[in-house]
Amino acid sequence: MNEYLAAILTAFWLGILTSISPCPLATNIAAISYVGRRVGEPGKIFQAGLLYTLGRTVAYMAIGIVLVSSLLSAPVLSHLLQKYMNKFLGPILILVGLVLLKVVSFSFSGGVSEKLQSRVDRMGVWGGALLGLLFALSFCPTSAALFFGSLLPLAVQQHSSIVLPAVYGIATGLPVFLFALLIALGANRVGTAFNLITHFETWARRITGLIFILVGIYYTLINIFGIML
Repeated sequence: MNEYLAAILTAFWLGILTSISPCPLATNIAAISYVGRRVGEPGKIFQAGLLYTLGRTVAYMAIGIVLVSSLLSAPVLSHLLQKYMNKFLGPILILVGLVLLKVVSFSFSGGVSEKLQSRVDRMGVWGGALLGLLFALSFCPTSAALFFGSLLPLAVQQHSSIVLPAVYGIATGLPVFLFALLIALGANRVGTAFNLITHFETWARRITGLIFILVGIYYTLINIFGIML
């Protein structure tokens, strides 16, 4: 139980770190601003934020159900994962840590077509849910590293195809609540909050990246090289 609780807290922190990373954070603000300008009512902007978070959560849950369940349901693959997951985990954590420290980089491309923008416009406040779903699937390097490199291995290890991805998805939407509220109250407050969160993200990402590398080295030494520390 304590191990699963630790996994939930880890998934929550990974989601928070994803949400305040520059690319996802800018995307979140743009999405809520986009919907908010077309809704016109401050109260509904916050509703759009809730629906945007719901869309992100559903997207991550769907990916988790498909990938984690598929990996665990295949007998041979499931056996290999259970046997070698601890060996894989160390190098994966080191790689994710290097990505968070920006020592290693890669690129993802994604966007929203004009057709989809038109559909969002027609949906009004409910367009927030569609944007949340779409933008969750448009992975940035940091979000891809955290989700595929950290969250999914953790979900496989804990046999959790729904709860951990859901916790991660909810956490990625928490800053959206803040910015939806700020946008509803006045756009002049958004810039200040963005600068504060960006500054916090820099140190949070660096500290998390360093921890991932140290834990990855520890797991690698123990599970691959058999060195007991």
